Parts: sequence; structure tokens; C-alpha cells
Amino acid sequence: MNVASHPGELDRARRAVAIGTFDGVHRGHLRVLEAARSAGLRSAVVTFDPHPRTLFGAEVELLATLERRLELLEAAGIEDALVLRFDADLAELSAEEFAETILGGAGAEVVAAGDGFRFGRGRTGDLDLLERLGFDVRRVPLVENVSSSHIRKLLAAGEVAKAARLLGRPAEVEGTVVHGDHRGAGLGFPTANLDVAPHLLVPALGIYAGAADGQRAAVSIGTNPHYGDGDRRVEAFLLDWDGDLYGKRLVVQLWEKLRDEAAFGSEDELVAAIADDVRRTREARPPA
Repeated sequence: MNVASHPGELDRARRAVAIGTFDGVHRGHLRVLEAARSAGLRSAVVTFDPHPRTLFGAEVELLATLERRLELLEAAGIEDALVLRFDADLAELSAEEFAETILGGAGAEVVAAGDGFRFGRGRTGDLDLLERLGFDVRRVPLVENVSSSHIRKLLAAGEVAKAARLLGRPAEVEGTVVHGDHRGAGLGFPTANLDVAPHLLVPALGIYAGAADGQRAAVSIGTNPHYGDGDRRVEAFLLDWDGDLYGKRLVVQLWEKLRDEAAFGSEDELVAAIADDVRRTREARPPA
């Protein structure tokens, strides 16, 4: 997939453009992307970074990094991505200016978006305006109960299986592997400790079954209450794997929550609990 930050960086082509933030690239987003792909032109997305609401002071815990978002858009069959920096200059463009300079500049003939999509200064632009300006607009009905905000609420509650049904894929947490305190290795369960970007949503504390780097993984999101650490950590024990992950970006799937985190009466009890987590992770199945 070609990625550009300005319409002029794209090769000239007749395009069908899906437009939106696409945080999480969930099932509703996939319908918008398919509407663009099915138009018979070169498929593209126009998306934004950072999230538009952050410019106006809102805190948004994202479901995916920009890098992961682009990977998911490419997996959905999109050929070009125009990633616009959402800053004060972009926010000040009138709806007509946005349509002419951004969409027109990108060669958009077809524009696909969710019903109710608004754009331009003061959110005055809508799909009716795009039709009046001559674009072939593909209106995509919203999928009931499927939204990035709803998925955030489910993940914050640890409901990863329910979130997966809305995403159309397993829930994820992503970060760079860094050195930890190496307690896991001493217990016989060496973990990859993730440094997660501060703007990303991390699901509720607990122990999860999932996968990472093509291997099943038992995942701990918590504060290590047995040792009284206090700081939240995301640690993944990759089953049947041996190697060096330090410095690697790791996308960890969360299939199901196994239990809450807990403190134990002894280290032997902790090891027994981790062994049971590993057993249950071997038996777990990814969400359908």
C-alpha cells in the first residue's frame, strides 16, 4: 500500500476514497472500505493522525497505532492511504476547501463514508454537500452497536471476546519489547515486557490467553500484586518459543480473559497458577 501525507504525493489516478479515522478498523469500517473497493476505481483511504478530537482537548485512548492501522487497511485491500496530520490548519479548512484540495487533489471521484460523516471547519460538511459538488457518494449505513467507542468500553472491562465480535478479529495490545525485572525467567516463564505508547488503550487488568509473533501466549496485564510492584505492566509468555525479542515491536492478540490478577501465599502457588494459565492458553481458541 502506498502511503502519502499530502495529495500531491499520490500518483495521478481515478480513485474511490474511503474517508474516516478508522481507529481499530472494525466491522463498520470494513463496510466503508468495501464500498470504496467495489467502485471499480483505484481504492484509497483518507485518514487522520492524531485523532481529530485530541485537537479540541479530548483524551482518546486509541485502539491501534497508526502503523497498525495502516497494516489493517492494507489487509483490507486498500491500495493508497493519505494520512493527513490533523492540526489547526487542517481543522480551519472549510468543507468546500477540504473537498477541493484534499479529495479532489487525491483524484477522488467516488467517496465512501459512514452515514452521518461530517468534515470541514465547524463540521459543516456532509455527504449531501459532496454530492452537490459532483462526487459519487457511497453512503454506508452504520452497523448497529459497532463503534470504536463501544469497543473501548468493552476492552476497558476486559470483555475481549465481545470486542472481537465487533472488530471482526481478535483484540490486540501493542508495544515494543523492553527489559523487565526478569522474574518470569527465574520462575520458568520468561515474558516479553511491552512498552505501550501512552495514547493506546490497554485492556482491563487480568490474565489472558492469546497469541503473539505466531505463537500462543499467556498474557498478564497488571501490577504484579504478588510482589507489590504497583506499576502496570503488559507481559506475554510465548509458549514453545525461544529467542531474543528485545527492541521488537510486538502485536499481542487477546482471545479470552482467564482470570483476575492475584497475590498468592507463596511463590510455589504463583508458579502453579501460571502453569494453569499456560495450560488453559493451550486449550484456548481464537474468537470466531
